[in-house]
Amino acid sequence: MQALVLQLTRGGFLLLLWLLVWAVLRVLRTDVYAASGSRFSSARYPVKPARISGRRAKVAKHLVVTQGALAGTRITLGTQPVLIGRADDSTLVLTDDYSSARHARLSPRGSEWYVEDLGSTNGTYLDRVKVTTATPVPLGTPVRIGKTVIELRS
Repeated sequence: MQALVLQLTRGGFLLLLWLLVWAVLRVLRTDVYAASGSRFSSARYPVKPARISGRRAKVAKHLVVTQGALAGTRITLGTQPVLIGRADDSTLVLTDDYSSARHARLSPRGSEWYVEDLGSTNGTYLDRVKVTTATPVPLGTPVRIGKTVIELRS
């Protein structure tokens, strides 16, 4: 009888161990996919800005948060750079655990806006491509910072 109880106890502990391993793998998988962000169709968000020949190209006037805790937030753009991060002195203060204190900066150069990563841990992505240098941001192209997605709109 004692041998049966011992075997059942061992089997129970083994089952608990496998459940723990399974739970850890689920959390790791969730974190990996959360860091890679949402999946966007490249047909819906073109990387290259549309150039309209003969007419003036549209200029970005607003920064809109399309996904994340601040979805729906709209910032009117001026001539000053927009600092994005968790720091209180940022223009767009994120409450996202996957963003850094000073994560990225959007700055105007002529009629175009450029995004640059400020040495963040998780990186800044322009339409699923990691930003390594100052990169022009076309209108309507998603910029992902942690779990937050922003777009420039006219």
